[in-house]
Amino acid sequence: MEQARPRGEVYFEFQRIGAYVKVTAIDPDTLVEVSVTGAATATEAQLKQLALRRLRFVLSKRGGGRGPGGGGGRGTAV
Repeated sequence: MEQARPRGEVYFEFQRIGAYVKVTAIDPDTLVEVSVTGAATATEAQLKQLALRRLRFVLSKRGGGRGPGGGGGRGTAV
């Protein structure tokens, strides 16, 4: 199975929460957003890589990253 890749840029948001950092990765083309947590001692590059891997996984599960209501996720398009 080929992994879906974000087509363009990916936005990252970092939030420090005590001894952890919450990283949110957003694909602006598909509006898919994922969050991961990691140790605050991890480097920014390590946390970005972790979030990007999760984003690619979610996009691959959604059938290549179709947008909201595109039939790639759960739920019903209205």
